[in-house]
Amino acid sequence: MVKIFGAIIIIIATTWAGFEAARHLNERPRQLRQLKSALQSLEAEIMYGHTPLHEAARRLAAQLSKPLSTFFESFAKKLTYSETTVKDAWEQSLKEIWKMTALKQGEFEIMKQFGETLGRHDRTSQQKQIMLTLAHLEREEADAYDKQTKYEKMVKSLGFLSGLLLIILLM
Repeated sequence: MVKIFGAIIIIIATTWAGFEAARHLNERPRQLRQLKSALQSLEAEIMYGHTPLHEAARRLAAQLSKPLSTFFESFAKKLTYSETTVKDAWEQSLKEIWKMTALKQGEFEIMKQFGETLGRHDRTSQQKQIMLTLAHLEREEADAYDKQTKYEKMVKSLGFLSGLLLIILLM
């Protein structure tokens, strides 16, 4: 009886681990789509709304879900309440939330580079920078989607099957 109960616990735990890994694979393309959408909204605020950066970031934070809303909220607060450059506020905000996201180091570098140009150019140059960043994120999203379709089912199965293997080895 104890062996059966232990086997059930092992199967549940390893299957859960597999589904959690699959959720992470599923979350990355979704967050990249959200990030691209946020940058497009930022572009609209800058180009057509002539909105100050801190106000645009605050509006984006209200529109997005976590963890990206936390990023823009932190960025807006840093711009409003501290004596810092846009680049530093952007980078600090990125570092604060990065561990909460499903995004990879490549996306971090793209966003960091974008933050270095943010607010330093006229509106037309800023729009070109946003377009360049969106193109990079588009490439990363395609990669994330490929990985999701290739590995999501496999990771789920691997969780369950590793549990079965562990049970067989322990019996």
